Amino acid sequence: MKYRQLTTEQLNEMHEEFAMFLATQKIDSDKWQEIKDTKPEVVAEEVNLFSDLVWEKVLGKINYLTHFVGTNLNLFRFDSELINRIVIKSSKENFDFSKKEDYQWFIDNSKDKSFEYFKGQKTYFKDRNIEIFELIEKGCTMDKGDLYEMVFKIIG
Repeated sequence: MKYRQLTTEQLNEMHEEFAMFLATQKIDSDKWQEIKDTKPEVVAEEVNLFSDLVWEKVLGKINYLTHFVGTNLNLFRFDSELINRIVIKSSKENFDFSKKEDYQWFIDNSKDKSFEYFKGQKTYFKDRNIEIFELIEKGCTMDKGDLYEMVFKIIG
């Protein structure tokens, strides 16, 4: 397995897509029930294959991730060859990017001297989607990129 198995909840939400996936392998609902009853290892293999396909599709569409950690904010942009990262650190007392009011204060006062900006880039050490997946597993969330692009304009 390349990524991780989808949760039961995720699989339930994608039951139609999973049924189509099984159909491409000539497994109808009766045959699937028989497999579930007699071959749990095959069930796990099919779910793993489907999970990898779903993750691959989702990860391939991601261009931005965000990670809020207390006084730090990490912004990522994924190009075809490079990962671009902006780190914002706040020295403001009791500041927490994950608090709505502090985040809004940052948006309204992003040029305040209590913020330090760092930017960098690196090539992918692994497959692009695997690196994105690992960041998601560490707590990053998908993002449309508006914040990354706004901050990028500020710091040039």
